[in-house]
Amino acid sequence: MLNRDKNISIGIIYGGDYYNINTYYNEYRNLMMLIYDNLYPDDFGDCLGMGKCGTCLIEILEFKTQPTFLDRNEGTTIERQHMQNKNIRLACQILIDEHLDGLKIKVLE
Repeated sequence: MLNRDKNISIGIIYGGDYYNINTYYNEYRNLMMLIYDNLYPDDFGDCLGMGKCGTCLIEILEFKTQPTFLDRNEGTTIERQHMQNKNIRLACQILIDEHLDGLKIKVLE
């Protein structure tokens, strides 16, 4: 059962800098929205979370518990980007829940 009151701490590398962002369950629809709202990357999340554009690519560096993933178009979109690393994911397909606590990612540019 999900603990909806738990603070969630996520470490993000973007533009060579490290950010620690705190959130809580369902504050954002997905990881893409959290990144967009806190770091304001250019040309990020162009398809608004549909998993089609590939502009929200991230690399998962570390996690404590397997994140909760959607599977909407992600495989095809990542293939189009010619990414082979199994740790490359679309931020729009990762839900904000307690499984993200301790997650470390890098936003790919």
